[in-house]
Amino acid sequence: MEFYNVKTRQKVDIPESGLRKRTLVQKSGRHTYAVTAEDSGAKLFRFVSKQQYDDLQVPEIDGS
Repeated sequence: MEFYNVKTRQKVDIPESGLRKRTLVQKSGRHTYAVTAEDSGAKLFRFVSKQQYDDLQVPEIDGS
């Protein structure tokens, strides 16, 4: 999956084995879906749709 690394200001491609997914619940009760990864010590974060989230076969982490 492609991410943008803010530190290096470049797009990086992270293999599926390096991805984790999480669901964030906002105060209004709305759910937001995200995928996280790490590249050279930089934490990467990308918002995805519910369908992309459900299609990903990677471990889910606590998003509270």
